[in-house]
This record gives sequence, structure tokens and C-alpha cells, in this order.
Amino acid sequence: MNSPLDVFQNPIFLSAVIAWALAQTIKVPVEYFRSGKVDFALMLSSGGMPSSHSAMMVSTAYSAGLFVGFDSAIFGIVFPMMMIVIYDATGVRRQTGLHAEKINLLIREFVSGDFKAEKKLREVLGHTPLEAILGVLLGLATAHILWVLWI
Repeated sequence: MNSPLDVFQNPIFLSAVIAWALAQTIKVPVEYFRSGKVDFALMLSSGGMPSSHSAMMVSTAYSAGLFVGFDSAIFGIVFPMMMIVIYDATGVRRQTGLHAEKINLLIREFVSGDFKAEKKLREVLGHTPLEAILGVLLGLATAHILWVLWI
């Protein structure tokens, strides 16, 4: 009988979680060097450098290929999912963030007085191509290092 803790014996799962955690953690020092501010909330938010979505999905797909086979059904399922997530992170969610930025600017320009917007829209939702590429590279490196250590 399987235990829920058996998931920690699954290298594909571990690769995905490690890549995601690394990407989320890296966001804090990147933001510090960019703005001089330490923001630990970035570890649990979407958007930013590098893309944790890209890192996690690329690590999952690559490790599935390495551990199970690039000709396996698992890789065949995970690879298109990876492409959709990266496309969404750099396309749809990125555009949503740009729209939020413009709406926030319009509100600031419109009111420029006593009006207080209830809640500012979140502007960092998606990823630039560079953020996604660095997430892809982090995912590849994580999966490959885990594969080397595992075998």
C-alpha cells in the first residue's frame, strides 16, 4: 500500500517542486537588486523574475523525459501542458498585467484629488520573454541536476 510520503520518492514531482521553490526564492534578491526593497511576499506571488511557472513546467517535462522516456505517454501529456503554461504566462497573463497598469494610471490621472480607489489592480501577473526564458533555463538545470544525482 502506498503512503502519501511516497511522493517524495518521485523524481519528477521533486524536480517540479524544487524548480518552483528555487524560482520563487530567487525573486526576492532579484527584486532587492532592482529596487533596493526586500519583499518576502514575492515568494508566494505570481509574476517577476524568473518565471516559476516556466521553471516548474519545464523541469516537470524534462525530468519526465529523462526518468520515464521522451517517447512515454507521460512526456507526451506534460510537454503540451508546459507549452500552454508558458504561452499563458508570457501572453494572456502578461497582457492582463499591462491592462491593470494602464487602468491604474487612468485612475490616478482621473482623480488626482480626493478620490481613493478601493483597491489598486495587481500589475505584475505575467512574465516578459526574458523572465520566461530564465525560468526555462532554471527548470532544465534543476531537472538535469536531479537526474544526475538520482541515477
